[in-house]
Amino acid sequence: MAAAATGGAGLASSSRPLSAGRKRGRGAAMPGAAGLLLPLLLLLPGLAALEPLSVGLAIGVASALTGYLSHPSFYCSYVECCPSAGHRLNATALREQLDGRLFGQHLAKEVVLRAVTGFSHNPSPKKPLTLSLHGWAGTGKNFLSQLLAQHVHPAGLRSKFVHLFLATLHFPHPQQLQLYREQLQSWIRGNVSACPHSVFIFDEMDKMHQGLIDAIKPFLDYYEQVDGVSYRKAIFIFLSNAGGDLINKAALDFWTSGKRREEIQLKDLEPVLSVGVFNNKNSGLWHSSLIDRNLIDYFVPFLPLEHKHVKMCVRAEMKARGHAVDEKVVEAVADEMTYFPKEAKIYSDKGCKTVQAKLDIHEDIAVKYTKAKD
Repeated sequence: MAAAATGGAGLASSSRPLSAGRKRGRGAAMPGAAGLLLPLLLLLPGLAALEPLSVGLAIGVASALTGYLSHPSFYCSYVECCPSAGHRLNATALREQLDGRLFGQHLAKEVVLRAVTGFSHNPSPKKPLTLSLHGWAGTGKNFLSQLLAQHVHPAGLRSKFVHLFLATLHFPHPQQLQLYREQLQSWIRGNVSACPHSVFIFDEMDKMHQGLIDAIKPFLDYYEQVDGVSYRKAIFIFLSNAGGDLINKAALDFWTSGKRREEIQLKDLEPVLSVGVFNNKNSGLWHSSLIDRNLIDYFVPFLPLEHKHVKMCVRAEMKARGHAVDEKVVEAVADEMTYFPKEAKIYSDKGCKTVQAKLDIHEDIAVKYTKAKD
């Protein structure tokens, strides 16, 4: 887990202290051996006895070598660096991965791809990019957020510039709300100071204490700087199950009326979703100034997954495990999932969340099938 606190008392007990957030940027000089190379050469036995020309040549070589080793292109090939100011996200590669690994979410794919591409290509954004992803468990919210983080910072959740917060782990005690607010502000300030392109992911927003997330409101607003720090290149992503019922109802209404789910547009869901989350006391965004001040750029709905989408998840998992795809296994795993509404059984009530566990039961069958194919 990237940059996440580990103690129940709050961010003060974080596994990566705030001071560690102030990392070396791309343009920083190479520390250590390269910087000491010139003094060490001057201390070598017999160097003082050399002719001035030889000494000058040695010094010149040492200086050139130091410059090469400290150049960002060399240094950053061994140590993770914050992306340069001109860094742009590879939209083509992101689209290919979304098309091949995120199933049944035409809205989420298009909205997020359009949002992050536009943000990445904008040299002077007016505010950080802020996305709020909503839907039932297993529909792909975590996957999409992690994939996006990976395209900004290749190390993904392992990156020192990607920061994941879990509401129940990092903010468990309501009586410490003020402490959490102060620590959260300090953590974000320190890490954006170190890397303007930092990514912050807040999971379990529906379990976040009321009012806590408003502590970061100054960082999401249209300010050029806050206390000397610009937050305009950062990305904030909220993940929540809140609003899932509203999304499911809209999807079911489309199905009942004979419309294809691909006909659902963002305008059909986003207004209802933002109002519903704002008025939901269990959303983490209840009466939040982030919504009231229109600081969340997109409310991204994740639709409930149908039987065919669950089968896509099973196939993808089998391929990831190196197994040949056995359609009998695919069907068996998909059929073991539970679906709603009770009468029609259209949507998986856990999405693809338990596909891996259920596939484990059929592991022997998949392996035998693979051996038989060989």
